[in-house]
Amino acid sequence: MGVKAEDFSVKVVRTEIVAPNQPWHDHWLPFTNLDLLVPPFDVGSFFCYKKSHDQSVDVTTMVHALKASLSQALTLFYPLAGELVRNAAGEPEIHCNNKGVDFIEAVADVNLRDLNFHNPDESIEGKLMPKRRHGVLAIQVTMLKCGGMVIATMFDHRVADGYSANMFVSSWADMTRSQPPSFLPSFRRSVLNARRPTIYTSSTANMFLSLSHLPSLLIDPKSESNVDQDLLISRIYYIEGDQLKRLQLLASENGCQRSKLESFTSFLWKITATSMEDSGQFGHMCNLAVAVDGRRRLSEGEGVEKEDLMAAHFGNVLSVPFGRILSKDLKDMPLTSVANEVNRFLKSAANKEHFMELIDWVEDQRPKPLMSRPFAGTEKAISIMVSSGQRFSIMDKMDFGWGKLVFGSCYVPVARRDCYVMTMASPAKDDDWVVYMHLPRKQLNYMDTHASHLFKPLTTDYLKL
Repeated sequence: MGVKAEDFSVKVVRTEIVAPNQPWHDHWLPFTNLDLLVPPFDVGSFFCYKKSHDQSVDVTTMVHALKASLSQALTLFYPLAGELVRNAAGEPEIHCNNKGVDFIEAVADVNLRDLNFHNPDESIEGKLMPKRRHGVLAIQVTMLKCGGMVIATMFDHRVADGYSANMFVSSWADMTRSQPPSFLPSFRRSVLNARRPTIYTSSTANMFLSLSHLPSLLIDPKSESNVDQDLLISRIYYIEGDQLKRLQLLASENGCQRSKLESFTSFLWKITATSMEDSGQFGHMCNLAVAVDGRRRLSEGEGVEKEDLMAAHFGNVLSVPFGRILSKDLKDMPLTSVANEVNRFLKSAANKEHFMELIDWVEDQRPKPLMSRPFAGTEKAISIMVSSGQRFSIMDKMDFGWGKLVFGSCYVPVARRDCYVMTMASPAKDDDWVVYMHLPRKQLNYMDTHASHLFKPLTTDYLKL
């Protein structure tokens, strides 16, 4: 399964700050209403490469090129070189002050194929993933013993969703190869302005809570859950294409075929409830939310110019519709009924009016902190966020000149206590999925025992490293 973290060491060679090579004037960039829905936590990504076949590119030249192109990319994505501050109303905003981002150079005495990708808490956390100590972004480049390379980023999620983070890294990769950037970002806040007067339904208003303060999303070191089965851990699995098709067949009925994401989400929801009931955790609410991107939906019916503007928008353009069912009821439901419920709440958010209502509702709540209702910790429940990364197509876009990306994944810092699942396309086989999970240990142990036909531990043999 790969070496453990204590079996290899990482040495930091240099830490420096990389700033835009053409600084913007000092100014403050406000958050949009959709940015204000995102709680203060970090999310990371890492990208793995084999040894470069280009003998003319050595490590020193490569690292120099990465820093030079990063400086160029930060000129386009200038808010990433800034800092988060509070305005007079107490809301977060970005001080675009050209302070730059932490860039860490490191070397590790481990081969790429020996990394334990199934257990990233062992191989990635504290080793290959940087900690964001200030600013909104940190980057670490680690050269491996085999000549491979790992590039890892850590973003403040309040500044960028997965789509935006992908925009930045893709463009940075292009510029490292002296190519035009894949994306030219837009920071025009007016595209997400509220309507006058604001208009929204009770169903939209009930998706989020207005709080006097935001609950912590980090683990309390004094909590007993740190030493028992409630501790959240990260695991990465792959799911074979044939199993996904079978799951899709089981979730569909009466000629109504559910998508693979709906089918997977339904199975995850049901097995979570089943594991809780089987372990004696009765009477819990099972909340499951799915991140929905609103860029395409907000431009519906407004022409190509608005479509291009929304496609280029950098920030958060997400809604998180969710379902809530008691674990005992969810356990007894057939998978087709669970899939019907997933389809119902997803459809409620998959339209332009929903996002307009969400923007309007936030406008009427400002400047109070907001949080998705299932994750506010106001009831005895487990809440899981599911996100789909298939649309990012990272395998073809993340070429920094060191060769083709062989594996990439998101990563949630170990201290975060919110449950998160990300589905991604497999780099090894077109029909397969790779699934990142940050869930309670007992939930993952249950799935390992009762759904091993579906969730297979990701190994370097599977990745053909």
